[in-house]
Amino acid sequence: MSSREPGEQSRNFAVVARAIEYIRANARGQPTLEEIAAAVHLSPFHLQRLFSAWAGISPKRFLQYLTKEHARHELARSRDVLAVAADSGLSSGSRLHELMVSCEALSPGEIRSGGLGITISCGFAPSPFGDALIAWSGRGVCHLAFCSSAAPAMIAELFARWPAATICRDDAQARVLLATIFPAMPTRGRLHLLLRGTNFQIKVWEALMRVEPGTLISYGELARRMAAPHAQRAVGSALAANRIAYLIPCHRVIRESGEIGSYRWGSSRKLAMIGREAALGARMGNGVDVSGGRTG
Repeated sequence: MSSREPGEQSRNFAVVARAIEYIRANARGQPTLEEIAAAVHLSPFHLQRLFSAWAGISPKRFLQYLTKEHARHELARSRDVLAVAADSGLSSGSRLHELMVSCEALSPGEIRSGGLGITISCGFAPSPFGDALIAWSGRGVCHLAFCSSAAPAMIAELFARWPAATICRDDAQARVLLATIFPAMPTRGRLHLLLRGTNFQIKVWEALMRVEPGTLISYGELARRMAAPHAQRAVGSALAANRIAYLIPCHRVIRESGEIGSYRWGSSRKLAMIGREAALGARMGNGVDVSGGRTG
């Protein structure tokens, strides 16, 4: 099996996450590759090879993308990038892959009914950031969560959010969808999202979907991009309410100080996502892999 395949990447991520946790805990000591490798019970050669297979770059280079200095630089740069994108109405022409994401919102009545009359399929499948639970209806993906708890608890959470919907398991199709979201090679594709939230939450999510991969944005800057500069706390609450990971990329939002901030699916996973997107962007011209646009 190629190390680029989702199952292998998912297993590699577990090691990457442990390495990130060790580095964060020992950052002041500037641990060497040998020390990091020992902490995750691998040889330095094996860790170097695994990291390069997963991220496309060495551990040392990867970790440069996770420093506060780099984060603050990216926050400053993102203000210019976002301003240009907003003025032109266009995304960058150089893309990590051509996955175009559109979305629509549930009506208030559908939300009140708990999904009555909606059939939802769900399943577990591997991704570059660990195994994930994805759920979808005929109208689009409505749930994507990385496995940070046991599978029964994750399924129970999905049922609680859609108590009146008909829900069935389909791991095979889940694998197909995750392969579309995280392709091994750049490829064209389309994906539709079915959003469940308040009008304000949906506006926040739509604004966030226009942030380029590899770009970081602060809570305040995201609020300003929505013409609501005093709504930072409400923006944070909207991000916390997001149940569609990665495709609504709340992992790209950090604090003005450069601190990583919280993340529903774990701060180590958030760092891994930020670092991997930065590495891919550096290799492929800082392109965009997801552009957002609401329909309906």
